[in-house]
Amino acid sequence: QVQLVESGGGLVQAGGSLRLSCAASGRTLSSYAMGWFRQGPEKEREFVATISRAGVITYYGDSVKGRFTISRDNPKNTVYLQMNSLKPEDTALYYCAAGLSTSVSVAAYDYWGQGTQVTVSS
Repeated sequence: QVQLVESGGGLVQAGGSLRLSCAASGRTLSSYAMGWFRQGPEKEREFVATISRAGVITYYGDSVKGRFTISRDNPKNTVYLQMNSLKPEDTALYYCAAGLSTSVSVAAYDYWGQGTQVTVSS
């Protein structure tokens, strides 16, 4: 098993940037593909980005493409989400997740963190 803890959320003005981190403990992070998802108030959990085990393959949701970048540092057991040009509609609780392969589907991920709140003011 792997335990995931997100950090780096906060309040930022529109147009600003944040970098989220997801630290893993337990099993080594390199065993898993990783994903970032988000869930806004009264909304379903939405796919944001995913990265393969070695970091070679990445894929993004349409709403964040060109603004967000997912990366990973396997020796540090950490995955990152760099978020630039933030918009009020990016406001959500952001989760990282671990699974066996890259996927846009919530169901493909076996382990989840508790989330970190991102709030973007206009």
